[in-house]
Amino acid sequence: MGSPVELKPFLVDVEQQAVDRIRERLARAHWASAPADDVDWVYGTDAAWLRGLVQYWISRYDWRAAERELNRWPQYRAEVDGLEIHFYHVKGSSARSRPLLLTHGWPGSVLEFQGCIEQLAFPALHGGAEHEGFDLVIPSLPGYGFSGRPARPMGPRAVAQVWRRLMVDVLGLREFVAQGGDWGAAVTSWLGIDHADVTRGIHLNMLPSWVFSPPEQPSAEEQAYHARVAKVRASELGYFAIQSTKPQTVALALADSPLGFAAWVCEKFRSWGDTHGDIDSRFSRDTLITNLMLYLLNDAVGSSIWMYRGRAEESPMGARIPRVEVPTGVACFPAEFIPYPPRPVAERAYAIERWTPMSAGGHFAALEEPRAFSDELRAFCSQIGF
Repeated sequence: MGSPVELKPFLVDVEQQAVDRIRERLARAHWASAPADDVDWVYGTDAAWLRGLVQYWISRYDWRAAERELNRWPQYRAEVDGLEIHFYHVKGSSARSRPLLLTHGWPGSVLEFQGCIEQLAFPALHGGAEHEGFDLVIPSLPGYGFSGRPARPMGPRAVAQVWRRLMVDVLGLREFVAQGGDWGAAVTSWLGIDHADVTRGIHLNMLPSWVFSPPEQPSAEEQAYHARVAKVRASELGYFAIQSTKPQTVALALADSPLGFAAWVCEKFRSWGDTHGDIDSRFSRDTLITNLMLYLLNDAVGSSIWMYRGRAEESPMGARIPRVEVPTGVACFPAEFIPYPPRPVAERAYAIERWTPMSAGGHFAALEEPRAFSDELRAFCSQIGF
């Protein structure tokens, strides 16, 4: 065995000039013209709405207040496979070890889980029992937030290997449960495939559609599912094609423009969240801006989207992906934009133990519905005896 990896305590403490530089770029931004009938985000991000967000960002948004919230829970950095990985590590109230690994996706961040930490680690504060508390590990994906960036695009299967090293070799954990949505769902699925010896179970709030190839004679229900997926690909996945093929072209543009990156990302929050067309009904301006800042302040705009190309290289469309054999829970949030397959279809790819229709929430489930998300995750772990 090698030398123990050093855990370096970490606090978010960004130089003021970096914050000011973003504000100054926003103040000098050039606003492109919009079509005369550009209402209700028909052509993409609504310019009038974005002007309001930017004005708030310039005049009222308080990054230092955001830092205080981000620093509420213990954070660390550790070198894993040559990458500096940033993560929260919150030891919960249970007397026995109950490690729970939570992985975010794009265009989210560790911010998504902030409202769940106390509920999952210290459930007695929310009407639960102390023995139900989890020891939480919440890392920033490589190339995201305060984690270091890889030298070139890496995919979710490679990230799963890094997470295994983080959990087992760095933190000394013998087994854990993993949860994720978006890229977190792909990383978590690979943990269940490649690292079943240490992954006790996985829980997902999105099922990657590329793992479900139709059989020669699909049922009518399965045909309808694939038709829904095709419709979403046509209307919502233009960004996915760009970021999976030539990510650096758009990365150079977005990384240079806080306005452009905000337009690129906020449209996803409106379309993918349970917003019913009103982004402000689900996500506060402070939440949206802090999430954007975690990319902009860390020069992570470009490196974050490399993962799309990494996945394409790692698992080309049509490639056979092994079945997940560890116990799997799925929470079906009604506004998730990637359609959930019928459960029998999902069972071809996953050992489904729990399948829960949720009453509200969308793609950013932990951020949108922290209580329901936490309760569902706790119920899954109880069901599999963890």
